[in-house]
Amino acid sequence: MSIRLKLILSMTAILVGTFVFISAYNYKVSSESVRKDILQSALPLTRDNIYSELQASLTRPIFVSSLMANDTFLKDWSMDGENGISKIKRYLDEIREKYGFFSSFFVSASTKNYYYYDGILKKISKKDSHDVWYYDFIKKGTDYDLIVDTNEAEDNILTIFINHRVEDRDGNLIGVTGVGLKVDAVATLLKEFSEKYDKNIYLISPDGIVQAHSNTEMVHKLKSVKSMPGISKISAKVLAIKRTEPASFEYQKDEDTILMTIRWVKELGWFLVVEQSEQKSMEAARTNLIRTVEAGFLVTIVILIISIVTVNHYQKKLEVQANTDELTGVANRRGFEHKFLAETTIAERSNSNLSLIVLDVDNFKRVNDICGHLEGDRILKEISCKINSSVRSSDFCARWGGDEFIVLVSGDVDQAVEVSKRIHRAVNSIPSCDSYSEKILGSKNVGVSSGVAMYKSGDTLDSVIMRADKAMYKAKESGRGKVYSELDI
Repeated sequence: MSIRLKLILSMTAILVGTFVFISAYNYKVSSESVRKDILQSALPLTRDNIYSELQASLTRPIFVSSLMANDTFLKDWSMDGENGISKIKRYLDEIREKYGFFSSFFVSASTKNYYYYDGILKKISKKDSHDVWYYDFIKKGTDYDLIVDTNEAEDNILTIFINHRVEDRDGNLIGVTGVGLKVDAVATLLKEFSEKYDKNIYLISPDGIVQAHSNTEMVHKLKSVKSMPGISKISAKVLAIKRTEPASFEYQKDEDTILMTIRWVKELGWFLVVEQSEQKSMEAARTNLIRTVEAGFLVTIVILIISIVTVNHYQKKLEVQANTDELTGVANRRGFEHKFLAETTIAERSNSNLSLIVLDVDNFKRVNDICGHLEGDRILKEISCKINSSVRSSDFCARWGGDEFIVLVSGDVDQAVEVSKRIHRAVNSIPSCDSYSEKILGSKNVGVSSGVAMYKSGDTLDSVIMRADKAMYKAKESGRGKVYSELDI
């Protein structure tokens, strides 16, 4: 595995790991914050708002039943012998119509007649199961209470009755009066609350029976929190709360956590229950997490692409620098070694010829001594340009070191010699450093000596260069400015 690949994989791991960790941590913090907000703020605030609205909506019939219980007409009519049924009918009907109630009634303690807006419904009796409410209420001794029962006067439609005691001035019982609300009407009210606050809202009696719910089936079937899934496990704690203080609970239902707050509604004699699904509440946090993951994924991809492009760019730049001679711009020793290895592998497979030319600048030390290193550098640069312009596209030039160049030629010795001669002619056109250099250096132009050797199977770079060096030194000994091959020695 290359260093570049390791770097890219490391960056990917760091970016993805960091991003996943931060996203998960943010989701956890966000979830805890949402949960805390629900339990400490959202649910209590909703509960208290609904409590206030319930008071406004359901205490009105309590108030009206209280007015009826203290109405002198009703008391006088009852104590005067209940004469004139039309009077009580008209009275109860006016109450029903004026306030928009489903039902209105009066039960006489003396005659046990059950009066409603259309006359006498029946005489109540302890033997009639429908009349148990009356005797329970009288026995309770409270001024009023609320019960859910079927309305015999209205095809046994389930109704919330608000019952109120009627007494004379001495506190003796005259009867029970009150009004009735359709359970469906209360269910509609609770449904409006549920939609408004996006919560599950219902009312339960002290014994846990659901008295009002947006789903009227819960009321019809007398559902109890003691048997409802999830909440049944904590129903004892729920029903045991202090009626002076609200309380919060939570329970598991269908792999979801239900957060719940409960408050006693004194005016109704029931508990107000407000519930919220934690899973549903976390949808915003989950949506935010998904968006964050998507955005992070795109950002990670962009960063990785930029990083890969940048790494590749600088790696290529470094590779070029590592394989290029800084002064002349041609390949350096390292670059030549890579090229030689690649070309010899191809030559072995294709059974083709490769040759090396080693060139050394004649009297270069004296050039540096006489004209200075800047002039020497100029000459080396021009030589490299002349070599590149003289070789073929399949050939490869490098600066081997100092004033020595090396050329890899695709071909045999004879072809390499021809290439070397072209190089000599091109280099010989380069002027030396000054007008008096001819006297000192022996020529007014730059000259080189070359040695040529051909690659043989099993050769190493050192072995080929050694043979080419011998030929090059032979050329120098023969008077410089000449080309010799390994065949000439």
